[in-house]
Amino acid sequence: MTTTRVHLDAVHAGYDGDDILRGVNADLHAGAVTALVGDNGSGKSTLLGVLAGTHPLRSGRVRHHGPQRPAFVPQRSAVPDALPLTVVQTVRMGRWARRGAWRRLRREDHEAVAHCLARLDIADLAGRALNTLSGGQRQRVLVAQGLAQEAELLLLDEPSTGLDTDARSAIAHVLAEERDRGRAVLVATHAAEEARGADRILRLHGGRLSEGTTP
Repeated sequence: MTTTRVHLDAVHAGYDGDDILRGVNADLHAGAVTALVGDNGSGKSTLLGVLAGTHPLRSGRVRHHGPQRPAFVPQRSAVPDALPLTVVQTVRMGRWARRGAWRRLRREDHEAVAHCLARLDIADLAGRALNTLSGGQRQRVLVAQGLAQEAELLLLDEPSTGLDTDARSAIAHVLAEERDRGRAVLVATHAAEEARGADRILRLHGGRLSEGTTP
């Protein structure tokens, strides 16, 4: 039986009085990697923001099935270079969803962070400043931060853009593991290879979603 993690019903959302999403209906399922494809400006980031709860609806409804907020992994370009954080500090922020921003992390939180660093093969970078990393390394850190939340729905905005083959493969491998653990994964992407590797493809065009079979 397919488990629905989130249901969107007639969702409208946009900016400055204009709807970018127009009556979007969709279900995202547990145990599946879904690729969200569409042209620049088609509303992929807006839809991710709606699902993450950071972008308001004009109308419609989003129903999450589960007690946790989704984990959102932004594009690395969305993280300011001047942010004075190390790699391990950045990944620890992922535990705030469970512990709160100002509560001391417990042993299990530190263990979860170490595990996420190891899964993305960045444990040796733990003490490095985030702004000294390459693009691929930084994106791995952001994915590790998302994994540290242990959410049932993982949202990623163009995670492989501009990355080399090794970085893309490492991220794809981890997302497949999350799928196999029963989590729902939604990846907004321009990369045909990334979309082809997904279990399901949703196309966003003209503010509406449709099922796709090829990128």
